[in-house]
Amino acid sequence: MPFTTPFWGLFDYQLDLDVYREGARTVWEGGSLYDAKLLGQMDYTYAPVSVVVLMPFAWMSFEAARIVWSIGIIVALYVVIMLCFAALGRRATWPLRSLAVGLVAVSMLLEPVRTTIWYGQINVFLLLVILADLLRPDGSRLKGIGAGIAAGIKLTPLIFLLYYALLRRWRTMAGVVGGFLLTMVVGFVFLPSASWSYWTDKLFDSNRVGAPQTLGNQSLRGMIANLAHSDAPNQLLWLTVVLIALGLGMTAAVLAHRNGHELLALSVVGMTSCAISPMSWGHHWVWFVPVLVICVDLVLRTDLSPIRRMLAGAGGVLLVLVAFAWRTHFAYPMWFVNRVMPDAYLMGLFFKAETGPAWAQFFLVYPYNAIFLGTVLATIVVLGRRSAVPDPADVTSVSPRPGKLS
Repeated sequence: MPFTTPFWGLFDYQLDLDVYREGARTVWEGGSLYDAKLLGQMDYTYAPVSVVVLMPFAWMSFEAARIVWSIGIIVALYVVIMLCFAALGRRATWPLRSLAVGLVAVSMLLEPVRTTIWYGQINVFLLLVILADLLRPDGSRLKGIGAGIAAGIKLTPLIFLLYYALLRRWRTMAGVVGGFLLTMVVGFVFLPSASWSYWTDKLFDSNRVGAPQTLGNQSLRGMIANLAHSDAPNQLLWLTVVLIALGLGMTAAVLAHRNGHELLALSVVGMTSCAISPMSWGHHWVWFVPVLVICVDLVLRTDLSPIRRMLAGAGGVLLVLVAFAWRTHFAYPMWFVNRVMPDAYLMGLFFKAETGPAWAQFFLVYPYNAIFLGTVLATIVVLGRRSAVPDPADVTSVSPRPGKLS
């Protein structure tokens, strides 16, 4: 689809960015952040401190804000990819930088990234903050603060507390808690009423984010809701599935860490947070980007057998195919958030469930959970078979890997 297609073009919507701006403007004008219906019907769902961060965009025109925001996402993607390569032991040579630019283009074809840009979402920026913080070596000054600040904006990064508790990394845990509490303090200082409303009430209403039975809800709860055709999925079933996913995800992450694959460990934890969250839109799954970089790195490694490199390449191709921004055209009027559209172009493999054959719908409604499960199981099988597992205290966060581009 051309970038300039009215409404559906990549840079021609940015609804969520407009919601961020309207939320900040509501606060600036003295309104109630969590009671106001922004743009006529939208709720503000992030923690109060986010308004402090986003306030400069309320002072810009919408056109200026979305240009700055979109460029920022693309730059952040490049930095994320270079951080990933650095964590994999590669030096920042010009061939590597060129490869990173190419991977930015490929990443923009993935539905989570494409939709992040189209909605003007914040996920790539949070991914950057978390990786820049947690990929530093253990013992780095204030490690965990960045992830805690990200959690103070959007709660899901709090899952890293469990990860570091399992690793007994108390200092990093303290950093995450400290960063999170800092955002709460800043919120109460600048927005006391809104902060009280959020932390005592609005936080617990997941329906403010969206209805569970939505194809775009790629969490496990969304999967159950869509398969059961219900907006009230069985709570016991959901909690059971969540505990299983959490156990598998943390097992894979700890194994990856103990074997020196910290980037993989953090990516698995990030994907686990998306899987177990009550609501995870497609654009929350930007953790596919570092997983793709890992696949590319394995393909380029000359110390691996051809079979392993082929398997890594196949895994990367499969990830791209499943997470690709597949377009589904609905040739009838559709109410889309705040307006009626004569037709709709919706992105993501999960929307094929609406038009695909009945036998395939079971598999089409939850493709991102399939990527999560595949990554987790592959990590457990491959790394769990290794006999010599070093103690976590002896493994650094960055493990050098040989390769032609290093």
